[in-house]
Amino acid sequence: MKFLVDAQLPRRLAAQLTQAGHETLHTLDLPLGNRTPDATINDLSFNDNYIVITKDSDFVESFLLQGKPRKLLLVSTGNITNADLEVLFGANIEKIDAGFDTFDFIETNWTSVIFHS
Repeated sequence: MKFLVDAQLPRRLAAQLTQAGHETLHTLDLPLGNRTPDATINDLSFNDNYIVITKDSDFVESFLLQGKPRKLLLVSTGNITNADLEVLFGANIEKIDAGFDTFDFIETNWTSVIFHS
């Protein structure tokens, strides 16, 4: 699986996903860094098959209205420490991986993984 981690999330998350065997980019790895426009991120999701991981509700809106990005993982925890985020993903990454076989929009919060159809 290929993930593109958006600006509001730490680079440590991208490193964690890479260590788990996923191809992962953080927006800081892109030429415009964290200033990369959403449209460019959406294009990457289609052109290079990335799943966008974000806390940004703008991506939810564009996904629901325009089908962009191709696949979306929304982190809806509110404020969360990097350590807690790593624990959350460590506990749920297998469920998230399996979910993307069927669903294009998944959400994770403090207590559950939600599969949106």
